[in-house]
Amino acid sequence: MTKRQVTTKRIGVLMGGFSSERDVSIRSGLAIYQALQELGYNSVLIDVGKEIVNVLKKEKVKLAFLALHGGIGENGAIQGMLEILEIPYTGSGVLASALAMDKEASKKIFMYHGLPVAPFVVVQRSAFSVQRQEKDSKLRIQNSELRTDFEMPWVVKPAAEGSSIGISIVKEQAGLVPALEKAFSLGKRAIIEKFVEGKEVHIGILGSRALGGVEIKPSLEFYNYEAKYTSGLTEYIIPPQIEEAVYEKAKNIALNAHTALGCSGATRVDLRIDENATPYVLEVNTLPGMTATSLLPKIAQSAGLSFKNLIEEIIRLALKE
Repeated sequence: MTKRQVTTKRIGVLMGGFSSERDVSIRSGLAIYQALQELGYNSVLIDVGKEIVNVLKKEKVKLAFLALHGGIGENGAIQGMLEILEIPYTGSGVLASALAMDKEASKKIFMYHGLPVAPFVVVQRSAFSVQRQEKDSKLRIQNSELRTDFEMPWVVKPAAEGSSIGISIVKEQAGLVPALEKAFSLGKRAIIEKFVEGKEVHIGILGSRALGGVEIKPSLEFYNYEAKYTSGLTEYIIPPQIEEAVYEKAKNIALNAHTALGCSGATRVDLRIDENATPYVLEVNTLPGMTATSLLPKIAQSAGLSFKNLIEEIIRLALKE
C-alpha cells in the first residue's frame, strides 16, 4: 500500500482512556496527532470513553493509532474490540498485549524461553493479612510468614500496571507492608522481585529489529513515574555506557523477549544489567510513550529515524500485520 493510499485512510489517534497513565497517554496522542497532521494524513484525535465504538463509526476510522498506556489500552481489551470492528491498529495483538501487561505471565514466558529474569514471588491480595504490633508490622501470607530465597532489597509492584506506578523499593522488613498495600491498591496481585544492582538499559524494538538502547540514570531512588515524566530528573545516555559485547547481548535478549510474547510493531524492553554483565528482562512495553521525554523516540533518533519517520514506520507495520 502506497503512502498516497494510506493518507486517504481516516486514522484515529486513540488516547486518554481510564488508566492511571491517562495524562501521559494524552501527551503521546497529541504528539502523534501533530506529526500525522504535518505529514498530511487524514487523522482525528479520540479520547477513549464508554462510547468509543460509536465514535469510531461516526468518525469513519479505518486505522487506529494507539497512544493508550496501561489499563484497557494496553492489556488487549481495546485490541480485541478493534478486531471485532475489523479496524487495523498499531502495536501488538490481543494475546501479546495481555501477556506483556501481566508481569507474572510474561516472566514465566521469559523463563520458558531461557531469558534471564530476577528471582520473584507472587502475592495474592486475598492471602494478604497484617498483624500490627506496637513497634512493627509483621506480614503473614496464608497464616505463614512470607519467605523468599533471595535477599533484600526487593522491588514490590502491581502485577499489571505500567509507567512504574505503584512500585516501591524495600530495603528492610518494615517497608514491606506499606509497599504491598500500595501495590494492592492497584490490583489483586503483587510481584516481589529481587532488586538487581547495576545499570538500567531500555532497548527499542521496531518490527523484527532492535533499534538500539538508552541507559537510564535517574536522580531519584529509581526510575519511577516522577523521574520518567519530569524534565531534568533523569539523565539519558545514548548509546549506553557498557561494553559492546554486553550491549549486543542486551539487544539480542530484548528482541527475544519481544518475540517470545508474540509482540509486533514498536515496543520498548526494559532491562537491568548486573555487575556480572548479565541483562535481566524487567518487562516489555507494547505501547511505549511517545512524548517529548519518551525513550522510544530518543532511541529511534539515535538510529537515524526522526519522530515522523518512526510514526510512518509504525503505521506501515500495522498495515503489514
